[in-house]
Amino acid sequence: MRIAITGFGAVTPVGLDAPSSWSSVLGGTSGVKALEFPWAQELPTRIAGLVDDRFAERLSVRESRRMSRVEQVALVAGREAWEHAGRPAVDGHRLGVVVGTGVGGITATLDQEHVLSTTGARRVSPHTITMLMSNGPAAWLSIDIGAKAGARTVVSACASGSEAIATGREMILSGTADVVLVGGAEAAVTGLTMASFSQMRALSKRNEDPTRASRPFDTSRDGFVLGEGAAMLVLEREAFAQARGAAVYGYVAGAATTADADDIVGADPSNQARTILLALRAAGIDPGEVGFVHAHATSTPAGDVHESAAIVASGIEAPVTSTKSMTGHLLGASGALSAMVTVLALREGVIPPTTNVEQVDPEIHVEVVRNEKRQTRANTAVVNSFGFGGHNTALVLTRS
Repeated sequence: MRIAITGFGAVTPVGLDAPSSWSSVLGGTSGVKALEFPWAQELPTRIAGLVDDRFAERLSVRESRRMSRVEQVALVAGREAWEHAGRPAVDGHRLGVVVGTGVGGITATLDQEHVLSTTGARRVSPHTITMLMSNGPAAWLSIDIGAKAGARTVVSACASGSEAIATGREMILSGTADVVLVGGAEAAVTGLTMASFSQMRALSKRNEDPTRASRPFDTSRDGFVLGEGAAMLVLEREAFAQARGAAVYGYVAGAATTADADDIVGADPSNQARTILLALRAAGIDPGEVGFVHAHATSTPAGDVHESAAIVASGIEAPVTSTKSMTGHLLGASGALSAMVTVLALREGVIPPTTNVEQVDPEIHVEVVRNEKRQTRANTAVVNSFGFGGHNTALVLTRS
């Protein structure tokens, strides 16, 4: 049984929908900007990849008031994906939703805590709980499209979006569903999260040069740039998609998830390589058949080196790119956005670049698609996602 991809939706720092987001990363456009908020001015890092607030114009006033920002971006991106797929006519009991998020409704949590501490309990919104809960994005989407086969939430840090796709694939393979709306959503650009990441020395401090701050694989990289947004895909049992005459943009041929069981923030390159190989085995594909890799590559000094070692150890000898150089790191949404970009790259025969790479770190032993897009005839690509807690997910995507 093959798992077809029939629709996309996105709200990102480089576009308010999937087509504009794809066009931006293909053209090397950055969405990273200086933060103008008063709360950001004393932070060590004062840049991020923010979504243009105009995305919310696609929501009703009632929806905006009842939802946290992470729920809002998820609903807008999910609706776009559903429309793009042609609103499949499927029994609700055979329709599922899986959404990954790393942090959930932290903006609502902080906002309402401020309301409580400054104006009292009677001013706290009655929607606070449903805004802050991590399952909110999946729940709202399931209500919106009538998905009754399950509204699942994956919370595995920065691997969440990719693991949501893997989980949706499993739902179809197990016979639980014929169609599953999958993806990731995140809206965690807050003073608290940025201060904490800064204390960990994880964020770039290139405040004076925002668009060039995220530089995966480059010898002068100094940390990642936090981003926000959502990306959604519609997965279908191939026979179901064919029966309704749906356009198929690619396939989720294989997936694997593992855990390092080692360090809460560190990575294990050997287990990352094992994850890639397990995904390839699930797809029945040899490492030599991989045409390119969309790396997790967030632009951290240690993380990029570890992933490079994992790709080499997996036996893949193919170009590698990371569009986080333009979008920043969307945490729990990053894997879903990477998957969407990768399927479009396979379909259109062009690999988006890793921008801002002046000199590849000599410790990184992969071929980086640097600064300019590259034509490709690849039929197969791998998407890597790794998260705090030792979470690893690899997806194998194919054009045909």
